[in-house]
Amino acid sequence: MRTFLIIIFSLLTLLTSAQGVKDTLIVGYTSSPPFIIQEEGQALNGINIWLWNEVAKGINQPFVLQEMEFTDMLNALKEGTIDLSINPLTITAERHRTMEFSESYYASNATVAIASQSSLHKLLAFLKGFLNTNFLRGFLALILIIAIFGLAGWYFERKKNPNFRKNYKGIWDGLWWSMVTLTTVGYGDKSPISTKGKLTALFLMFTGLLFISGLTASIASSLTVNKLSSTENSFTSFQERRVGTVNNTSTVGFLKNHFFNDIRLYDGVLPGAYALRDGELDAFIYDEPIMRYRVSKDSTLSEISILPLKFDRQSYAFGLPKERETLEWAISQKILEIIESQTWQVVLNEYGLSEL
Repeated sequence: MRTFLIIIFSLLTLLTSAQGVKDTLIVGYTSSPPFIIQEEGQALNGINIWLWNEVAKGINQPFVLQEMEFTDMLNALKEGTIDLSINPLTITAERHRTMEFSESYYASNATVAIASQSSLHKLLAFLKGFLNTNFLRGFLALILIIAIFGLAGWYFERKKNPNFRKNYKGIWDGLWWSMVTLTTVGYGDKSPISTKGKLTALFLMFTGLLFISGLTASIASSLTVNKLSSTENSFTSFQERRVGTVNNTSTVGFLKNHFFNDIRLYDGVLPGAYALRDGELDAFIYDEPIMRYRVSKDSTLSEISILPLKFDRQSYAFGLPKERETLEWAISQKILEIIESQTWQVVLNEYGLSEL
């Protein structure tokens, strides 16, 4: 009998111990300012740290925080080796197949960061508008017209017109007259006096009027197209450029679905921002609140500008394993109560955020 009681007592002890372990939640996180801010020598803080502490008190649930790499954290949620993640995870259909999400607590969007261009870069971009096939062809045609009519004018005028020298130096006189006439400048220092010379001049003037007009239109069109192609007026203007984003995030799928051709992946916002600063990228695309906070806190990124573009609307939530529906319901209920309070707006304002 005594042995039986000992066995029962041991089983109850083990059961109580196991229950206690189960009730202590393992909460995964990775640094994601301003939602989770981890600085050396300082306690964890940020929007989500405050929110989770309030939720944990509301559901009366003990927990331990476990720092993880972002990819490992997502895998742990899928495998159920942690109880939840308090990172600002974007709710997507692909993720929802393998994990549960709490009620969303913040709506965000993606945006584009670029490196500010120097005056030299702007000048080079302007000159690039001239360096295209159509302009070069037109320029060569202009040289050919000047040469043909210049030589013809000299040939017809060299014997009768003192303004056109008879020797080979007179070729320059003909070319000068051709250039002045073609561009309608008309200095008057040289003019034909022979019938053939005047007819040559007549053809040159009409040809010049039509050709110069067409060449001017071609240059204007080239500059306009070049400016439009370099204008950051929508996220699609970056489809053919080198763009970066954070690996294993919903932004990667968004860029692939919108046919971005050169996507470069980074382990975080700062590595991507540094690549953008150093000229390795043309743009960095990621969640606006996180990117703005990171850039504003790093003095070495002062040349990076965040464009006023908003796309890929996202809903942030806590992530949980599929089998934790009861915990998800309790957390969601408490989140709804918190975000409906005035305190939530105060917390967002403290970190420079507001609801969309």
